Amino acid sequence: MAAVDSFDLLYREIARSCNCYVEALALVGALYTARKAAIVSRDCYRLLRLHFIPRLFNNRDLVRSYGEWAVIYGSSETVAIAYAEELARHGINIILISPDIRTLSSTAKGLSEVYGVEAILVEADFCHGQSVCKPIQDAIRDKEVGFVVNSLDTSLDLRQSFTDLSEGRLWDMLNRSITAASLVTRLTLPGMVKRRRGAVVNISSGACIRPIPDKTTLAASTAYLDHFSRALHYEYGHQGIFVQSLVPCRVASQGPDEGGRVVTSSWLVPSAQVYARHAVSTLGITHRTTGYWPHSVQLGLAHWMPEWMWMLGSRMLATAA
Repeated sequence: MAAVDSFDLLYREIARSCNCYVEALALVGALYTARKAAIVSRDCYRLLRLHFIPRLFNNRDLVRSYGEWAVIYGSSETVAIAYAEELARHGINIILISPDIRTLSSTAKGLSEVYGVEAILVEADFCHGQSVCKPIQDAIRDKEVGFVVNSLDTSLDLRQSFTDLSEGRLWDMLNRSITAASLVTRLTLPGMVKRRRGAVVNISSGACIRPIPDKTTLAASTAYLDHFSRALHYEYGHQGIFVQSLVPCRVASQGPDEGGRVVTSSWLVPSAQVYARHAVSTLGITHRTTGYWPHSVQLGLAHWMPEWMWMLGSRMLATAA
């Protein structure tokens, strides 16, 4: 009985001495919970401000805000064509730049007939060196270019080991993504700076946030375009140039993907037209975004995912494909 009384006495003494620590831990827990709640509230507010509120008041005059013409590089890409169509819907004249313009004649004709804008085709393959700059310079001369839109070459989204790429193939991939976006921006940016208005939009991929096995060139190229955009923003943002990095997740394409499957549109995988409509509504609001709110949720989850888990999921998806 004495032993029981002694234990009870000892327990009460220990509990009394630890009481201050329990209160301190409770305070830490409350502060942590409050911080997490504030972060969730902030993210929800950002989601509303970026992707929902602008679409309620989507009556902006883009011609007046940025300029009359848009230069679109990567015009054979589905997202780039949809983006050009959305700009044309706002009354922007379009200059389409592509290594092969034969497939774009119907696109240019459709933009002119449907939206009543001018649409010019410029053939420029940046694998041929600096000589391709002259046709672009001739096309933009004496034009008030207000938009430059560079779209990543989707041929980069090919699952292949880096050492299996031939030197020629690697050269072409880098020139049609990194070199092309840099030179097209360099050719058009001086006129924007002189007028102190304009927008540079680089469309890459959400792949820039994490490395992807067997897609080394894609991950590296998207990271370049993302940082290129962010650096331009800090360099020219104070001169009236709005620079935006678009990092979308998967967008449904009209043709089959690399595995020969047709990707149909859904809530998480929008059509190119739906994506472009959402992306254009974020112009002037944010300098870095996915352009589509379900994609923002997806990238938010991927950002907090440990890299080992990301790599494991990538390999499992590659095996399943």
